[in-house]
Amino acid sequence: MRMIVTALTGAGISTESGIPDYRGPDGLWRRDPDYEKLVTYDHYMADPEIRRRSWLFRRDSPAWRAEPNAAHRALAALPDAWIVTQNVDGLHQRAGSPPERVLELHGNMFGAVCTACGARSTTREAIDRVLAGENDPACHECGGILKTTTVMFGQALEPAVLMRAIKAAEECELFLAIGTSLQVQPAASLARVAVEAGARLVIVNGEPTPYDHMADEVINEPIGAAVPRLCAALT
Repeated sequence: MRMIVTALTGAGISTESGIPDYRGPDGLWRRDPDYEKLVTYDHYMADPEIRRRSWLFRRDSPAWRAEPNAAHRALAALPDAWIVTQNVDGLHQRAGSPPERVLELHGNMFGAVCTACGARSTTREAIDRVLAGENDPACHECGGILKTTTVMFGQALEPAVLMRAIKAAEECELFLAIGTSLQVQPAASLARVAVEAGARLVIVNGEPTPYDHMADEVINEPIGAAVPRLCAALT
């Protein structure tokens, strides 16, 4: 009988695809703490210059050209696994994980939404408008402020997505926490939810996490090697 698996993935799973993390030893926040303002909701909504820089930050993201790595592909090969991701890069879907089984807790960087009326467009369109001279492109429908369809710091997660993630944590037999610092709530608490529901917890991360003491196994090896080995043992 197959084991029911839920995987929570963070920025660390995508670093081998060329996308830097935020809090790691060479993370964006450590190199330039000012970056955090670009993805903090209150700063973004209050300052047109922050919005302009945020669009350019998205333009320069390596996620546009990144390819899924061995860890993404290994998880995609796990039958019926739930992928709960804190990442906004879409690499799990591109690796072959069924989109309906990928729960993007923090949204996706490739869409844009009006904060006033909810009209949807694309990040690429907004970036093109900035490059054409619009420093702060407004919604075509109502003139409201546009942002990417990511959950910024200071915003609540989408309740429906969070509830599905909690259900996936409660119902699994094995919970994998991969490449996440387990410091950002409520995503990090999913590890506790899984353990309290009876699941085994395996953490794969380069640095210690606040949940290591709860884990059945902590693996500090490179994710691109550890995750394929783990997944191979489960199939």
